[in-house]
Amino acid sequence: MTKTTHFGFNTVAEEEKAGKVAEVFHSVAERYNLMNDLMSAGLHRVWKRFTIEVSGVKKGDKVLDIAGGTGDLSALFLQKVGKSGEVWLTDINNSMLSIGRDRMIDEGTPTPVAQCDAEKLPFPDNYFNCVSVAFGLRNMTHKDVALKEMLRVIKPGGTVIVLEFSKVWKPLQPAYDTYSFKLLPAMGKVIADDAESYRYLAESIRMHPSQPELKELMEQAGFDRVEYFNLTAGIVALHRGYKF
Repeated sequence: MTKTTHFGFNTVAEEEKAGKVAEVFHSVAERYNLMNDLMSAGLHRVWKRFTIEVSGVKKGDKVLDIAGGTGDLSALFLQKVGKSGEVWLTDINNSMLSIGRDRMIDEGTPTPVAQCDAEKLPFPDNYFNCVSVAFGLRNMTHKDVALKEMLRVIKPGGTVIVLEFSKVWKPLQPAYDTYSFKLLPAMGKVIADDAESYRYLAESIRMHPSQPELKELMEQAGFDRVEYFNLTAGIVALHRGYKF
């Protein structure tokens, strides 16, 4: 029997999801940064800076940026780890990763880059001090497998940081739904000529585990002292877990 999973509000065969997600990000890659600024009114930059601070990353550390795409977090992590550190920018999507790689080169801060699947990381055990994934976990077919892979490659005492859209404060839900399902696809159509991809993004947020559910998922994967921080009334949540 074919195993199924969700792609937004639709049900698809598990083996089809990665390809469908890839189509979305191939489509939006060129306008991704611009749309992020417009969609969040620039708040995504604040969320990412908070992520860096909460990570506890310091000079000389090794960091793995999963689903790093256009390189926002990698650029910030590089400032923290300095020349003695190491930051790997990775993504499963070549279109997104190419933009991130070129950006780092253009800014004079080239960093190792790898196109890889978060569920099958090509890195040794106990290698990184920190693994981060921002706005990527919800697109993964087997979140539990990806989290276990993150745990595997982190050194004892290391951290995983998950920045992701989450469950918004209930009184804001009606307004947030109107924005997500009416305004967001309209913006996608005008700016990126792609309403459907942004409709999927809105749907994928609704299908992602809530803050307590993701905390439990991380604990089941083997992380200790898991906690989360709600940002902007729960529109986004930052989860942090440790490996001991």
